[in-house]
Amino acid sequence: MSYVCLQQQGISDIAKFIQKAQSNNYDCVAIPINANMLPMDPSEEDPTYPATVLKADEWNSRVIFQLSDVDVDSPNAKLREYSKAMMLRDITWAEHLQLNGCVMVRLRGPKNDNLSEIIKKRTKGHWFIQVPITNPELATFEHRKDATEAEIAKAQKVDPWSWWNSLRFATNHDEKVKVVLELNDSDRPSRETVRRWLGEPIEAVIIPSSLFVLNRSNYYVLQKEWQIIIGHFISMRAKIIISTNPTDKAISQYADYARKLIKDNTDAHNLERYENMLETPLQPLFDNLDTHTYEIFEIDPVKYKLYQDAIQQALLDRVSDEEAKTKLTVIMVLGGGRGPLARAAFNAAEITKRKVRVYIIEKNPSAIRTLSNMVKTLWSNKDVHIFSKDMRDFAPPELADILVSELLGSFGDNELSPECLDGALKLLKDDGISIPCKSTSYINPIMSALVHNNVCQAPAATAFNCGYVVLLKNVYDIDEPKALFEFKHPNRDKVVDNTRYKELSFKVQKDCVIHGIGGYFDTVLYKDIILSINPLTHTQGMFSWFPMFFPTQPHTVLTGDTISIKFWRRVDPDKVWYEWQLSAPIEGERHNVDGAGYNMRL
Repeated sequence: MSYVCLQQQGISDIAKFIQKAQSNNYDCVAIPINANMLPMDPSEEDPTYPATVLKADEWNSRVIFQLSDVDVDSPNAKLREYSKAMMLRDITWAEHLQLNGCVMVRLRGPKNDNLSEIIKKRTKGHWFIQVPITNPELATFEHRKDATEAEIAKAQKVDPWSWWNSLRFATNHDEKVKVVLELNDSDRPSRETVRRWLGEPIEAVIIPSSLFVLNRSNYYVLQKEWQIIIGHFISMRAKIIISTNPTDKAISQYADYARKLIKDNTDAHNLERYENMLETPLQPLFDNLDTHTYEIFEIDPVKYKLYQDAIQQALLDRVSDEEAKTKLTVIMVLGGGRGPLARAAFNAAEITKRKVRVYIIEKNPSAIRTLSNMVKTLWSNKDVHIFSKDMRDFAPPELADILVSELLGSFGDNELSPECLDGALKLLKDDGISIPCKSTSYINPIMSALVHNNVCQAPAATAFNCGYVVLLKNVYDIDEPKALFEFKHPNRDKVVDNTRYKELSFKVQKDCVIHGIGGYFDTVLYKDIILSINPLTHTQGMFSWFPMFFPTQPHTVLTGDTISIKFWRRVDPDKVWYEWQLSAPIEGERHNVDGAGYNMRL
């Protein structure tokens, strides 16, 4: 759920401030937890306002508390202890007011050992870690005439992301710890800096009022570059916090503009509930799919149109116009489901005016009932025949000119299309066509803190030894995907070997954390008709397949590092499985050895 929050300092009346924020189109406020006196003596127990100034549900839903801006990791022992006492007092008061609320604390630098210990001991609510998107020291150089080029260059090398990354590891990647990114008008972040933050658990971005400028209509807006940057974060479900001073008269304009940004950049779609969520890959060869799963695939507006185009082109290539009225083409649909491929075949035949006989082979007895009804009610005038068989065991009354299947999983071969289509080779004429005729898998190293946290919630024994299907949303692609394994159909090799092994290398563009490996595929249906979920070539509008995710233990990698990944596809008489291993810049563990955590059953 999105929100627009108003942040101000020096608030003397919390209830009136909330009322002011709401009347100016804000959902909530961010305020110092010690509203009247900063700093306070840590021994002082009165927080300057009673709990009764708001109702209990208002504390939970309307307020984000900013903890006192103290340095609990100061090198000065006296200041450090004073700061720890203040922060612990703040937390105690926040936990009293909020059942499961949020506190925000500013990162002051790279050393945060004490802060991490405090975070780990607090059990209620969320921590919003306020991180500047660029080094705040750079802003001071605008007012310093004595700053040297060396000082500026040194400051530019300081990356606040590394402060956050150290804290993240120190708190054991705790899912209750999220990032609030603070923008500033002194230094606009680079494209790669923004892209990297997209892989982090961003709760919100703080937009200071100084970023707004008056347009020709005398209305406050953001410059185009900032619109684009903030739009990226909004598309990742980040919320907006507007930071102003108490005398600012334009706060309603800021809120209206923020809501327009949210409306223009929110990536709303029917599959939003699946974002970053782990799903176990389907095994349609071993398990029978339910009608709900079939329906999700069938509503894809793109996939079956491309299958129809491929069948249409194959029919035109096999049967000339002169032969159209006399020559019969035998099409075998391998895995008929609830009929979309058969429908595509009939549509292609009608468009090309070619004669076809369609055999539908389906092993799912429940799907056979639906197919039988379709034959009676929709295809009664078609030359169509249904067989309740496993394609590998099917003995056809005649051989096929064209085999059509959609046994492609999110990784191309993870629903065992090579094994199934090799077994079905006996159904195809020597000059027959397979649709698809080739599939290629791709991988790349990725950073996604949210997906990693979801992996950590899975059963410990298999969590990091399983390949997952995930609609990757909050993700940073460390490098572009590269081709991994390729399978061609029909495969007429004398010795068929569907095991594979490859090691691929990738370049790190910016310091980040590798959380795992993204997996994708593309497939050539026929000639130049291609389906793809490779991010570089993704078929527009197609959503039948989400990417795969193969987790690794998190490792920090640095700009210029080479990441090497070893990947295996292994086969035995009962199953097929993948194994994967990070081999550089450090050697990680080998995951899913012998398919112990995840495999595809034959």
